[in-house]
Amino acid sequence: MSKSPFDPARQNINLTAKITSGLERIAGVFRVLLWDHAKTIGLSPIQIQLLIFVAHHDDGLCNVSHLAKEFNLTKPTISDALKALVQKGLAEKVPSKLDKRAFTIILTPKGKEAVAATELFASPVEASINKLSAPDKEQLFSSLQELIFGLNKVGIITVQRTCFGCRFYEQKPDGHFCNFLGKTLLTNELRIDCPEFEAS
Repeated sequence: MSKSPFDPARQNINLTAKITSGLERIAGVFRVLLWDHAKTIGLSPIQIQLLIFVAHHDDGLCNVSHLAKEFNLTKPTISDALKALVQKGLAEKVPSKLDKRAFTIILTPKGKEAVAATELFASPVEASINKLSAPDKEQLFSSLQELIFGLNKVGIITVQRTCFGCRFYEQKPDGHFCNFLGKTLLTNELRIDCPEFEAS
């Protein structure tokens, strides 16, 4: 029998294969939604993703080196995408004061408008998740946290800012504890992209 998770015969007897295939279908939904939005404003999917990322993250993460790790792409690919965004007047390069070769990307007013027009591309997925019961959402989120952390540990996801990989996180007998916030966290309070994240 095939070992492929995409073989329906294997899926019939293997729950892991079903879940893997299901995640691939959801990934396909994100690609379609992103492409649909990209076509409406004349940007590529990666250009939209870069704009959205820059809009919502600290300047220290908005440089070629980090963006290449974040999106698991080569530096030349990221550089080309950023160059196009600058040429279209959606972003600007701010030179580093410490290294003349380095720069930070910031959005122009036009870039912020592009983000506003595209950043809700995943709304149909969010709406579907919102229909789940609170316990089901919490279980799904907990499983996603563990999956992301596990894929990061084996080097497939190169960057993650979840609680499980953070130096401030501590698993205590009564649950999750954040030493940065100084408080016990409920499962639904764990973060998937924490601004205060520091790798453990």
